[in-house]
Amino acid sequence: MLSAGAIVGFGAGPLAVAAPAEGGLYIAGAGFSFKTAAKRAMSQNPGGRRFFLLSLPPETAALGLAANASLSNLRQRVVAANGMLLVCQRDVEQGRIKLSELVPGVVAVRGWPAAGSNEMRHGERYFPDENSVNLPADNVALRQLRSTCS
Repeated sequence: MLSAGAIVGFGAGPLAVAAPAEGGLYIAGAGFSFKTAAKRAMSQNPGGRRFFLLSLPPETAALGLAANASLSNLRQRVVAANGMLLVCQRDVEQGRIKLSELVPGVVAVRGWPAAGSNEMRHGERYFPDENSVNLPADNVALRQLRSTCS
C-alpha cells in the first residue's frame, strides 16, 4: 500500500502530497484475521477516508448476524470509520457464504468474467448492474479485488 508522505527536492523545502480521497483494499482471510485487517484499515485511513475490507471464509463470520459481541463491535467500528464490507460473489455461489446470514450493507463482488464472456465489455471497469459507488475507484485496488474474487 502506498501512503501519503512528503517529497523533498534539491534545495527546496518539503512539498506536501495530498492524501488520496479513498483508502485501499484490505483482505481478511488471506493470512490475516478480520480483527487484524480491520484494525490496520482503520489506522491507515484516519478521518473518515473510505476504505474497503474484503473478508474471505472463514473470516466472513465477523460479518454475520450471529457474530460474537467483540467481532460485531469491531465490524460496527469499521462501518463507522467509512469502511465498505465486501465478500466474494464466488463464495456465495459456492455456498460458502449465505447473504441472508450477513449484516445489511455487505456487498458481494464479482471477480473477472470468464475468458470469452461478454458480461463486461472490453475496457469497462464495472459490470453493467454493479453500483460503482460500492467499489474502489483506484484501478490497482479494483484489479486486486477482482483477482481475489475470481
